[in-house]
Amino acid sequence: MATTTSNEGRPPYPPFTAETAQIKVKAAQDAWNTKDPSKVKLAYTPDSIWRNRDTFLTGRDEIEVFLTKKWQREQGYRLRKELFAFTADKIAVQFWYEWHDATGQWWRTYGLEDWTFAPDGLMRKRQMSGNDVKIADGERWFANNVDVNTVAISEKHW
Repeated sequence: MATTTSNEGRPPYPPFTAETAQIKVKAAQDAWNTKDPSKVKLAYTPDSIWRNRDTFLTGRDEIEVFLTKKWQREQGYRLRKELFAFTADKIAVQFWYEWHDATGQWWRTYGLEDWTFAPDGLMRKRQMSGNDVKIADGERWFANNVDVNTVAISEKHW
C-alpha cells in the first residue's frame, strides 16, 4: 500500500508520546467539528482505509462523499474525542457526539476509534464503532456553543 504523500504531512509524527498523541486527538476533534469534508479528508493518506460502523471506504474521495452525507444527515453535529491509548504509530480514541435528525430528534453517539498513522503523520487506517442513543433536548451536553472540552462527562459514560 502506497502511503507516500509529498508535502502533505501532518505533525505530530509517529512515534507518538502521551503529549503528541493528545495533540493529534484534539486536532482531529477540531477538524471534524468544522464539518468541512474537503478539509477533513486531507488528514488521511490518499489511499486511507476506513471502516465506519458497517461502511467500508478507501481513499480521500470516498471519505469526502461519506462525510458530506454524514453531516447532511447529522445536523447540529458537535464532537468530543479523548485519548484512550496509543503506541508508536497507533492511537485509540473514545468519542461522544450529539446531533439531531431531520425530525428534530436529538441523538448522542458513543464510540471508539482505532487509528494507524503513516510516517508523515497522515492517518492511513481508521476503524470506528459507535452506538446511537436518543436523548431529549434538555439532556444535551454540547448545547449552546459550549466548549466541548469543558463538559464534565461522568464515568458511566466513559
